[in-house]
Amino acid sequence: MKRVMLTVAYDGTNYCGWQLQPNGITIEEVLNRELSALLGEEIRVTGASRTDSGVHALGNLAVFDTETRIPAEKLSFAMNTRLPEDIRVVGSREVPADFHPRHCDSVKTYEYRIWNDTFANPTVRLYSKFCYYKLDVDRMQKAANVLVGTHDFASFCSAGSQAATTVRTITGITVERDPEEPRMVRIRVRGTGFLYNMVRIISGTLLEIGMGQRPVEDMKAILEACDRGKAGLTAEPQGLTLIRIMIPELQEGAENVPG
Repeated sequence: MKRVMLTVAYDGTNYCGWQLQPNGITIEEVLNRELSALLGEEIRVTGASRTDSGVHALGNLAVFDTETRIPAEKLSFAMNTRLPEDIRVVGSREVPADFHPRHCDSVKTYEYRIWNDTFANPTVRLYSKFCYYKLDVDRMQKAANVLVGTHDFASFCSAGSQAATTVRTITGITVERDPEEPRMVRIRVRGTGFLYNMVRIISGTLLEIGMGQRPVEDMKAILEACDRGKAGLTAEPQGLTLIRIMIPELQEGAENVPG
């Protein structure tokens, strides 16, 4: 028996998120099905991040145990001949038998994209939120700076979370316009762990500040309130992408994933 870790990229548009659901197809379901068929044994993967319906990923991680004699590094190639075009395994490797992707120290990087122009762009509609108000990214960055560090992020957690604590650590947030396409605003959030809908609520709050609907100073008060009702709306899922997950104990992060 060996434990294999997959680095998985996917377009979440046509899926009901990562986790198995009774009412729709999920990334986990597809991986379980195709791995089981490929290896001739029942496979159940465990993911590092349970992304929501419509959310994308360049570098989510999943592990599973198998008796196969196929070298772990070859499984990515074998799987990609079976998977639909909107899911790809971009790396595979053997990991220690006791490694668990959710029970280890890690640094996750998410990016929320906003198409900021007078009119929507149909070519990016599945991978960004559209906003026709002129966004002040300098105001958004000043507000985002307040969130860096270890805080109680209860104001940025949707109801239904099963987290034992709402204290989390954000190690960095940047808000900037893409230098090659300034109409695309990118909010990149890096941290050691995130609450349910946390990045989308942060993004929704920063959007309101960028549009001038809230003062920059509101962010500190929202954070300290520990009250979901004080923060902004939860931004739409299609703008969010899980960029990568770094695992220090493995001395490397996701393979073939841009940082």
